[in-house]
Amino acid sequence: MHNQPPRSDVLSHVGRNLRLLRQRAGMSQAALADASGLSRRMIVNVEAGDKNISLSSLDRLAEALGVGFVDIVSDPEAETRRIDALVWRGEDPASIGMIQASTPARKEAQLWSWSLGVGDRYAAEPDPDGWHEMISVVQGRLRVTLAEGPLTIEAGDYAVYSSAQPYAYENVATEITRFVRVVVS
Repeated sequence: MHNQPPRSDVLSHVGRNLRLLRQRAGMSQAALADASGLSRRMIVNVEAGDKNISLSSLDRLAEALGVGFVDIVSDPEAETRRIDALVWRGEDPASIGMIQASTPARKEAQLWSWSLGVGDRYAAEPDPDGWHEMISVVQGRLRVTLAEGPLTIEAGDYAVYSSAQPYAYENVATEITRFVRVVVS
């Protein structure tokens, strides 16, 4: 599947973490499928390491299990606040999404660093109600498409918005666009 990191990074932990968290919650794969709105087959395949999964589907699984996104994707042997893991890869080799750290908030807050190659785009499904993002562009120009319309953020500027809606990031510069993303739930 496109836009997924290599197996050697975050996805190597997802299957094991998902199985452990599901078992700790006392849920069958079918119960987790019902609670998350995903298919049982997808959960079986993700736990077996045979299926890539979107970031929004990981959010849905975390919500259904009552845990944070980071609990599903992080290396269980690493320090929980410092993660430094590749979670998304775009068409252009310069396009990546790295989760750097997490800290408790109402649920959690995540610090990400992103880069998008010229013309590259990342489209996201809505996060649960109450989630927000803060974006600070450090290089280039980023267009964030939201339900109420697009925002164009220049280097040195920022935006804050609810991510409980479909949204997308697009590099509209003639160079790599780099930005910091903070997700708060």
